[in-house]
Amino acid sequence: MSKKILIVGGVAGGASAACRLRRLDENAHIVMFERDEYISFANCGLPYHISEVIEKRNALIVQTPAAMHRRFRIDIRNFSEVTAVDTAAKQVTVNSLEKGVYQEDYDVLVISPGAEPFVPDFPGNDSQRIFTLRNLPDMDRIKAIVDHDKPASAVVVGGGFIGLEMAENLREKGIGVTLVEAADHVMPPLDGDMACILEKELDKNGVKLVLGDGLKSITDEETASVVETVSGRKITAEMIILAIGVRPATAFLQGSGIELGPKGHIIVDDQMRTNAADVYAVGDAVQVKDFVSGDDTAVPLAGPANKQGRIVADVICGLDAHYKATQGTSILKAFGLTAACTGLNERALKAKGIKYLKACAHPFNHATYYPGATTIESKLLFDEKGTILGCQMVGRSGVDKRVDVIATVMRLGGNVRDLPELELAYAPPFASAKDPVNMLGYIATNVLDGTSKLVDWEYALNRDPETTILLDVRTPQEYAAGHVEGAINIPVDDLRERLDELDPDKEIIEYCKVGLRAHIAYRILANNGFDARNVTGGWMTYEQMNFKPQN
Repeated sequence: MSKKILIVGGVAGGASAACRLRRLDENAHIVMFERDEYISFANCGLPYHISEVIEKRNALIVQTPAAMHRRFRIDIRNFSEVTAVDTAAKQVTVNSLEKGVYQEDYDVLVISPGAEPFVPDFPGNDSQRIFTLRNLPDMDRIKAIVDHDKPASAVVVGGGFIGLEMAENLREKGIGVTLVEAADHVMPPLDGDMACILEKELDKNGVKLVLGDGLKSITDEETASVVETVSGRKITAEMIILAIGVRPATAFLQGSGIELGPKGHIIVDDQMRTNAADVYAVGDAVQVKDFVSGDDTAVPLAGPANKQGRIVADVICGLDAHYKATQGTSILKAFGLTAACTGLNERALKAKGIKYLKACAHPFNHATYYPGATTIESKLLFDEKGTILGCQMVGRSGVDKRVDVIATVMRLGGNVRDLPELELAYAPPFASAKDPVNMLGYIATNVLDGTSKLVDWEYALNRDPETTILLDVRTPQEYAAGHVEGAINIPVDDLRERLDELDPDKEIIEYCKVGLRAHIAYRILANNGFDARNVTGGWMTYEQMNFKPQN
């Protein structure tokens, strides 16, 4: 007897599960419910159609109900919202535009409701000038305003993925954009010393940044609205994009007996089973394990949702499939820059009490003698055993493949000692003989082997001048163009002859432009009996950290 499998929600998780189920089982009766019109669309591409970087709207529609039924013989019911689940009776309640309210029985239930934009309670949150972006109708509403009303100004509230993508694409349409972020930097997956590189790029491209200042209220006026922040700043805008975050769309599961986490996410095991018999859940609405810490987390990304959909289908059909935690590997385009990361950042590691070491570097994306070489600002986080805890990179080219390599090493159980051993593709237009991934591995391995001692700028800038010396080992010309206050200058090439200028009873904290010359200086000092430290990332990291956007 064939199983009757109900799937609540389409897009990444639900649609992936449905198609895989049919490929594995030709006889199953598969019904997919979607509360909106579209069952499978590229939601990550929505901002780019607003600016018409993606010209054709239909390019975002991955699969239509008719096409999916024709190929997979799936009973697709869009405009049908599941409003309740009775796990004891194995039945769902459906509110359908066509059929009204009715009940549908199931043998197996897969829940993939996704997440919805979070709109907090504040004065003016019902303004008609407020927009959120979750689906194609949301995109259509924003695009209609942009194309027909041609607003001159917009406020984007929230500096995460959607916020930054919307800021960029509104600027592509010539709209003046102010981005308001309650945290002290944009892009929460990045640490502040990496996010500031993005902030500089946003500032350069005309996005006004208001950081460390959250939204307080919105007041509508005749032709625009006034956005007031917690600090009292007032910004006038003709449209407002709320991109504060998302929350799981699981309110309909209240009273179902399906166990939810503290923020409303569905609790599942590593085969995506809920606590209810024959009920599975996937996608943005589920609580999963963090790959690095093993703690419970929720990561609303398309890649994990697609994988989970496939795993659910495999498990339902008797295959031994498991979801092995989420790394949070993600990437963002911000004008000419790419930012990507995997694993945990420093802020998360500190919050979890996980001890870590870090290596910062500024390698070039390809051979410097080939035209167009640009730097990849890189940070690798690892522990004393060499376990990779996280990686962040920002640059103009080649960021994606390097972060993907490190994410793969993490997933396969490798550590920092494996990074120098990786044999990666090299030709001058694409890389250097020592790839940026190799370079991060060399730096980290030196730390583990004790041939280098790294500190960060927080350590260096909070030094005790009575017991330490801050040493700049760049050239006199570089030093004159800009240096850290209190630093003395001895170029690395002169260091051996000028060791007598340094007090051997003091700790020497030295830096260069990116860290390479400082490492050579460290070896000279250490081999001559000095207690030395190398500031990881060097002067370039210092300059980036001290960028202040104009607003």
